Amino acid sequence: MTKNPYNILPTTEEILRTMGEQIKLARLRRNLSVELVSERAGISRASLWNVEKGSPSVAIGIYAAVLHALNNMDKDLLLVAKDDAMGRKMQDLQLITRKRAPRKER
Repeated sequence: MTKNPYNILPTTEEILRTMGEQIKLARLRRNLSVELVSERAGISRASLWNVEKGSPSVAIGIYAAVLHALNNMDKDLLLVAKDDAMGRKMQDLQLITRKRAPRKER
């Protein structure tokens, strides 16, 4: 039995599968073949199939290359973690507050 080199939660695996399915549907809506998209992305057809399955072993750069090959859809990657409400709350909790008021200037 081979050991998985990465630890992916089931909810994350489901997100990857959904993302792969959406990428496949985007390719099919554009009427692009696997050969053409894989050539544009500079990857093998097998790698594209793995992307479309949502395989967690595929590097994020390959996902980005495939999205770019689908007419610049890679710009959507800028939305990842854009609004980090939880991180901002945690940061606010760690802000240092002054114990004394600042000195008045004369």
